[in-house]
Amino acid sequence: MSFVALCAIGAVTLLMCVLTGPDGDQLDEFYRGYEGLSALRNGLAIAGDYVSAFTVLGTGGVIALCGYDGAVLALSTVLSLALFAFLLAEPLRRAGRFTMGDVLAHRLPQRSVRIASGVVTIIALLPMMLVQLAGTGRLMAYLLGFSNDAAKTWCVVGLGLLMIMYAATGGMQGTAAIQVLKMAILVGSGAAVAAFVLHRFGWDPGALFDAAARHSGVGPLFLRPGLEFGTSAVSRLDMVVSCLTLVFGIACLPHNTMRMSAASDGPHLRRSMSWAVSIVALFMLIVMVVGFGATALLGREAIAQGDPQGNTAYLRGARAALGSPISAGGSLLFMVVTTAIVLTVLASVAGMILACANSLAHDVLAARTPGMTDRREMYLARLSALAVGLPTILMAALWQQHSLLPLAILSICLGASAIAPALVYGLFWRRYTSTGLMATFLGGVMTVLVVAPGTKIISGTPFSVLPGADVNWFPFTTTGIVSIPAGFFFGWLGTVLSDSSRPRRPGPRHEAKRGQVPVMAHRTGQGVL
Repeated sequence: MSFVALCAIGAVTLLMCVLTGPDGDQLDEFYRGYEGLSALRNGLAIAGDYVSAFTVLGTGGVIALCGYDGAVLALSTVLSLALFAFLLAEPLRRAGRFTMGDVLAHRLPQRSVRIASGVVTIIALLPMMLVQLAGTGRLMAYLLGFSNDAAKTWCVVGLGLLMIMYAATGGMQGTAAIQVLKMAILVGSGAAVAAFVLHRFGWDPGALFDAAARHSGVGPLFLRPGLEFGTSAVSRLDMVVSCLTLVFGIACLPHNTMRMSAASDGPHLRRSMSWAVSIVALFMLIVMVVGFGATALLGREAIAQGDPQGNTAYLRGARAALGSPISAGGSLLFMVVTTAIVLTVLASVAGMILACANSLAHDVLAARTPGMTDRREMYLARLSALAVGLPTILMAALWQQHSLLPLAILSICLGASAIAPALVYGLFWRRYTSTGLMATFLGGVMTVLVVAPGTKIISGTPFSVLPGADVNWFPFTTTGIVSIPAGFFFGWLGTVLSDSSRPRRPGPRHEAKRGQVPVMAHRTGQGVL
């Protein structure tokens, strides 16, 4: 049943992309999608970009294995979207047209700004795309019951090609339709499973938490902070830094920011963001119930034996909540749950491939050829989806035997350390210069790459890239405590140095002389009027 459902959902969603995709010369619709979407559907699309397979499976696993610490990380995802809605959503809609390069070029029109934005977009999203695609083989092996490595690789290749077709044929319109469908199925099936979990414990959340603590193997510590990060002062600081890095990093990843341009106006965007925050908060609550339910029904040790990182905890918790022997209705519900997870992978990677392809075509290639026609630029965007997707599939097939968590953390750190400072300065600081932007990008990315080898994501834990080695000289899980301030500092330093070295025009002298009217100068983002 799962195999039939997966084939059906692949065919249906590909048909949706073909039918909803733009024509050959409708560039705005390819890059921006529907401006006429209702606030609810646009909110579902925004929430769909935020809720990736890593969010569902990874967060569910951390909750099932680490209890309180996992719940805090889940709440950080909601806080990230709320902060994004409050601070960046409307300025991004006003400043941007299609890509992050458009947003930054609103005040810094140099071609180098667009090229740098396109490069950083690909660098930041590539690790997250690898996480989603490389995990596809393991997910399909769990769902369909095979363990052959070659079969896992073919699953990665097949689903990767399907994602490329989503991005190339549907554009923002097609991916928006898939995101809406994905969130409707994901939230609906998840709510049903959460209801089954609560029903097993008499609709008493306290009984659910107590049962999870009893079956966790660590007792009350499961419901206290420290199981994931530790209880020392440095460990508590590590937890705070990881949550803040998650908040800033997810909010500023380019596949999330590009959805803002689809709103028709400010009020429509505010209503859309209200729906998006509410939907993500509801789904994170569902993931928490299912995660705690998996521990309460199966035990923490059994979940860790199935997957040391707990990535199957959400699915195993859903299966356990339906009881044994499972009824025909339960089988149908579990089939819907598995279909929703696979659809989440497809939609998430398609959105990231589209963000990278749009930035490569619009910011790098089209910027070098002024006057390029819309039809030719769309052709370049579709070729760019292929150029981005094929190497990603190859790297994901090679990486699938390694731990995926370090790649996800790396992508989030790059978003928080390079993209977040650039967007904050570019949107809110009028003195920000192109030199400052280059310094922000270069300083943030290089700081992450220099500090990351000393963190826990490279060595020192079973989930590291090198689990058998221990070269951990930086006692934190993420680089955020150093790299985020470094990104802001380098941006400020580059702007100050470039601003002080450039000749200034004499400012207006507001001296009212007899018989003359004082002359006032008003500075705008484009110059002096």
